Amino acid sequence: MAEYENPQLPEGINVSPTHPLKDFALLVAGIGALLIVAVLALSLLAGQLARHIPFEQERALAASLGRWLPQPPDSPLDQQRQHYLQTLTDRLAGAMELPPNMPITVHYSSSKTVNAMATLGGHIIVFQGLIDTLPSENALAMVLAHEIAHVRHRDPVVAMGRGFAVLLALSSLAGFGDGALQQWLAGVGMLPILSFSRSQEEEADRTALQAVLQLYGHVGDAAAFFEALARRQSLPESPTLFNTHPDVEQRIARIRDFSARQVNSDRAPAIPLPAFMKAA
Repeated sequence: MAEYENPQLPEGINVSPTHPLKDFALLVAGIGALLIVAVLALSLLAGQLARHIPFEQERALAASLGRWLPQPPDSPLDQQRQHYLQTLTDRLAGAMELPPNMPITVHYSSSKTVNAMATLGGHIIVFQGLIDTLPSENALAMVLAHEIAHVRHRDPVVAMGRGFAVLLALSSLAGFGDGALQQWLAGVGMLPILSFSRSQEEEADRTALQAVLQLYGHVGDAAAFFEALARRQSLPESPTLFNTHPDVEQRIARIRDFSARQVNSDRAPAIPLPAFMKAA
């Protein structure tokens, strides 16, 4: 018969060597990291699925949310400016061989905001503040072609899909309810301009350069707008476009490199903007 032993157990054998709050923090951090990864994965998947939405449906959605678009201009001068922008846009769209079911509609705004944006349904908004920074029609064409390229690549609807997926996931986790979703949908037309990725911006630049080259035979002044922005970087309040179009210096370098590789890059002068396009 074996002898019975009653060994003395050490103190604190059932107590964790780490503080309970530390264990709790690690658990919360792990769960949070998993949720972030899941939300990002859902966002990417939603963006890819949104790319396959027929453009006609995207236009219908944009029409239902049309209150975020500028009102049609009232003054004859602003109407003339919008007509000029639309005519130039149509020429660029022809050079880019957009599908026939993908019309581009330009909206002119007299605001001094230094920006242009592509939104849902082929709508592009151009602000007077941007036009006033441009030295030529060629520079304006580069900006317009860049925004048209976003539409052609379906970047706005991809951004909308990603944003909707993220907000839906966060509202489900935090219990925001339908109110937050309704507020997001009310401003969905503006969301895409804030969420284009670096790769989307670079691809839009490449497509725009090809369109400008096709239309004018050279890409002179294609970098003019970004060069103007770079000169203003030291200002206390940087232009709005810095928030949505990052890496200005890198973009200038890529445009100059593309221009240097073109045989006819310096053969034709830039076309001046009509006098009525500039603010007094």
